Amino acid sequence: MNASDQPAISQAASPTPGPTDQPPALPPTDTTPALSKKAAKRAAKEQRYAANKLERRAREKEAKKAKKRIQAEKRAAGELDEDGDDQEQARKQKRRKLEFGARVVVDLGFDDLMSPKEVKSLTSQLAYTYSSNKHASFPFELLFTSLNGQTKERMESLGDSGHIRWTKTEWWQEGFERLWSGHSAADQNPSADAPSTANPGPADAIRQKVVYLTADSEEELTVLSPDETYIIGGIVDHNRYKNLCLNKAKEHGIRTAKLPIGSYLASMPTRKVLTVNQCFEILIKWVETRDWEESLYSVIPQRKFAGAGKPILVGGSLVEPAEKDDDFEGEELDGTVEGEPVAELEKEEMGGNDSSQC
Repeated sequence: MNASDQPAISQAASPTPGPTDQPPALPPTDTTPALSKKAAKRAAKEQRYAANKLERRAREKEAKKAKKRIQAEKRAAGELDEDGDDQEQARKQKRRKLEFGARVVVDLGFDDLMSPKEVKSLTSQLAYTYSSNKHASFPFELLFTSLNGQTKERMESLGDSGHIRWTKTEWWQEGFERLWSGHSAADQNPSADAPSTANPGPADAIRQKVVYLTADSEEELTVLSPDETYIIGGIVDHNRYKNLCLNKAKEHGIRTAKLPIGSYLASMPTRKVLTVNQCFEILIKWVETRDWEESLYSVIPQRKFAGAGKPILVGGSLVEPAEKDDDFEGEELDGTVEGEPVAELEKEEMGGNDSSQC
């Protein structure tokens, strides 16, 4: 039999795999880490708060209008006696603020040294600081410098960047050295050991009026001057970094001072490092009272004193411990500060030992 007579063996062409022949696609995996029960609860609470914000504002405005309308009707009908008018005038008079003149700067130039949790704690302290200044009888000019990095992101994420609407407050991305910027490079970078000149230049004249408050300073603050600027280190470090603010002040050739805690509160054996807002509130209180002992004792939490809950020695006298304790033991503030968008910043849980370098 010839090869040509052999039956041809048909070779079936290999079928082209169609779409149905592909291996089944794996379902997409969610790489987002699952929230803890506490975090999910907090997120839901924030969503509810944001959703009801406009409605809440509208109710507050309507309530104020209704109150004014009722007062006007009573006054027109002669139902409001003179005592009522006198009380209203007294309230208006009390609301009038007298500027002290000094400026307080919160130096936020330590962003890279803090964890996200510490940044969260710091931003809440900034809200407390603003609130204290807003309600003070003698408010300071308040300035926040070096707003960058995660601190800036955190502030912008809260209340639609509500911090930019804070009254009598400035925010700089530049450092506090901008206070005397615009002069020669030699003025802006002084040597700590360089002798002072008999006729200081413009930068030196400004720098001589700046005081960095730090617990590591050897000098104690005795009085506040209306023409000076006081810097508070804006950092939550749980006392990890030693001499941080002191060294920074030396690098910029500015004076340092510490609050006179040791001279007035002998019964405070614990560390004398406080939160940013506590440092600021002590300054506010001193301007009102001109009394360091009263200012310190009214602000510093009682647990920092020896024998909390028992009479302690203050200035040679036994004094009952204060009730106030606002060192952020998981407290929450409600609402806003007279309509200001502070609530989102203030309603944060904070640790009880979140101390700055003040």
